[in-house]
Order: sequence, then structure tokens, then C-alpha cells
Amino acid sequence: MRPPDSAANATRVLPFDETGIACAATLVLGGQPVAVPTETVYGLAADATNPDAVALIYAAKGRPSFNPLIVHVPDLTTAETLGVFDAEARALAEAHWPGPLTIVVPARTGNGIAALATAGLATIALRVPAHPAMQALLKACGRPLAAPSANASGRISPTRAAHVLASLNGRIALIIDGGATERGIESTIVAATGDGLRLLRRGPILVDAPLSSGVQAPGMLASHYAPQKPLRLDATEARAGEYLIGFGEVAGDSSLSETGNLVEAAARLFDLLHAADQAPQSRIAVAPIPGDGLAIAIRDRLTRAASPRSSTETDSSS
Repeated sequence: MRPPDSAANATRVLPFDETGIACAATLVLGGQPVAVPTETVYGLAADATNPDAVALIYAAKGRPSFNPLIVHVPDLTTAETLGVFDAEARALAEAHWPGPLTIVVPARTGNGIAALATAGLATIALRVPAHPAMQALLKACGRPLAAPSANASGRISPTRAAHVLASLNGRIALIIDGGATERGIESTIVAATGDGLRLLRRGPILVDAPLSSGVQAPGMLASHYAPQKPLRLDATEARAGEYLIGFGEVAGDSSLSETGNLVEAAARLFDLLHAADQAPQSRIAVAPIPGDGLAIAIRDRLTRAASPRSSTETDSSS
């Protein structure tokens, strides 16, 4: 699965109506990301249970690293099937959902969310949006939707369909035009992971919680997944005691993509790192990942995984 070719496929813009949502839902269920307004900014929404679809979000945005994405759901009941809400988290959700608040909670085992959407973490960032367009798309798809801001990495977050088109024309198939967004800034992010509420990102909702140190607005704090075992990069063969993750012509105990497909490689990255971490070998090796675009993002994440852990990496989401 690959993103549209910009030269051949200009992005369509459809109004927010039944026809537009039906077209958007067809694309999302077919594994493609689409741009849709939320009450904060326009989001680039894809099926959060489909790792290839999530990989295409990164391909369209040209993201420099794989950071956790906010998963949008229609209501608290659905959110509780994906994450574990304690009393504080539930009270916060009941007070502010639907609305521009993201709550980070422990992820439920077997919740079906692609590991790439959570960056392989044991937590999940959830939001119930208030905008009728995103709500309509959620209901039409019947799937949770991963949706960071709908702009190329490093560009200003979009508050109108025209902003999305200027940034992503040719990179995605469809934009739903719901007019200017109401809030214009990304959602507040609060962690509720069992050790009290912590504010990870300031936003439209004011929450009485301590601000985590080291947060770099407008992103979200995350201790990104890194394997427990030593990791060697650019390996063309396994050494003694190593589990080799292959790519392309480099075969291994498993492969990110035997055909060298970068979308497939991105989609499988965290699952294979977890598999390697649980394998009997004491060390991990990963084949070279040449190329631009997603290859840069994959190499970036592997470099981070091979280095001492950081607790202050950020991501800009809706």
C-alpha cells in the first residue's frame, strides 16, 4: 500500500455532508488516511487498527519520528474498551468529553490498536471529539481513528481545508471541508496512568494537574518504547546470540519487509521489536533501511531504540 503520487493524483476536497462522509469512510476502510475537521485543528484520520493505514499517515506527513498518535473514538464507552480508566480518568472524561481533551491511560491488552499508533507503548492516548464531521466519520467507519494534525511535518497546524490542501495536496486522497475549526489549537493532554493526573500539554481545556517537567509544547510527553536488549544497527548478518530483523535482501529471523516496502516496514516495526525482545537471543540486530521518507523515520526510531532512553520526545497531534 502506498500514498497517492502527487503528480498524478490531486487531492479532492468535498464538503461536510452525507456524500463527503460516505466517500471518506470508504477510503478509511480501504486503508487510506483522509483529512477531516475536529474542533481543534484538521486531523489526518486513518483506521487505528490497521498498521498499514497508520504507516500511511506518517508517509503523507513525512514525519521525522514515530511518536504516539491520539486515537479518536465516538464516546467514553468505546474508549473504555481500548484503555483502562481509573476513577480520576473517568471523572475527567465525563466532565470534558466530547471535547478538546486527550487522556493518556494504560492500554487494554488485545485492544486491536496497531502498535505503530501507540509507538509500542503500554499506554494509549484517547479523545472523544466534539466536531460533528469527525463524529460522523467515526460512526460511518465503526473503527477508532488515529488522527494527528493534517499537515506536513514541521508546518503550521491547519484550521481550514485550504491549509490542509496547501500542505498535503497529492499526498492524500480526500479532505472533508467543514469550515474553520472552532478552537484552532491542539487538545489538552493529561496522563492518568495510576500515579495521579499529570498535564502533558496545555490546550483549550484547563485541568488542575501538575505540568510534567520537560514537556515541549505543542507535543506530548512519552517514554518511547525501546527494547530491553542491546540493539545493533545496519547488520547484514546475525552474530552469535543475536536475533536479526531483516529488510529487503537481508534475511533474518523475521523481516520488516522481504520486498523492501517501507509502508510494510513501518507497520511491522514495533511488533518485530517486541518479538525480538521476547526471543531467546540476548541481543538484537537490524538490517540497513536505505532510502528517504519513511526510511528516515524508521532509522530515526531505531537509532533512538539503540540509544539511552529519553523521556522528553514530542509529537504534535489533534
